[in-house]
Amino acid sequence: MTLATLSEVLQPALKGGYAVGGLVTLGWEDMHAYVAAAEAENCAVILQAGPGCREHTPLPILGKMFRYLAESATVPVVAHLDHGYTFEDCKEALDSGFTSLMFDGSRKPLEQNIEETARIAEMAHAAGISCEGEIGFVGYSQGEASKGTDPEEAARFARETGVDAMAISVGNVHLQTDQSGGLDEPRIRAIEALTNTPLVIHGGSGVPAAQRQMLARTSKICKYNIGTELRQAFGNALRAAVNADADRFDRVAILKDTHDPVVEAARKVLRTLR
Repeated sequence: MTLATLSEVLQPALKGGYAVGGLVTLGWEDMHAYVAAAEAENCAVILQAGPGCREHTPLPILGKMFRYLAESATVPVVAHLDHGYTFEDCKEALDSGFTSLMFDGSRKPLEQNIEETARIAEMAHAAGISCEGEIGFVGYSQGEASKGTDPEEAARFARETGVDAMAISVGNVHLQTDQSGGLDEPRIRAIEALTNTPLVIHGGSGVPAAQRQMLARTSKICKYNIGTELRQAFGNALRAAVNADADRFDRVAILKDTHDPVVEAARKVLRTLR
């Protein structure tokens, strides 16, 4: 069994000069492909259940799916709650066998974000698992605007919450469908000068691959969340599978055709983090 906590995969990344992929799952087909990709690349992988995934499949089921995959994997697999918005979200994930909780208090005032994140981190650590928090606000493409992370606030947040990883807002946005953007490297350097906590980039699909790799190797960014890029690969593969045979109706047969393309897309992503 290679089930791991977030801290167990990020601390070696911090010391070794690489990052780990937090790959956003929506169902069995993609999470299965992500583990296969990580095994092919011989690297750890973080399986992430975000709000959309949780609307489709209950947390207790997702916990069992993640843990089942980890039990037979040859590489470390983290079962990670992505964007838990309440204490109840995080407690349910913990009770469902997750090994990492991401509490998102980034829309809240600083004091409240620190207080609530610290409570989640304390609960996680008491159970022997990890906690990620967010300081600043990572916005959404065509949606809510970002609020950049203040380095001094980040240092205080890391110190007072005790999180194992800290998501920051440095030019990254969620749901970006191309890599035309880029991260604010001076802000990243200012943040990492004040803390040794592993840093996390949400919205990693919008970060150019070359910048991802450079920062994975030279900064304290140890985790990139990648969702949109892989959902595009899955959608394209599913569309091709459906269109290949108009008479085919068995969903299992159709979905099997998405496996290899998603494995290849995930392998490509994982290679940019090392």
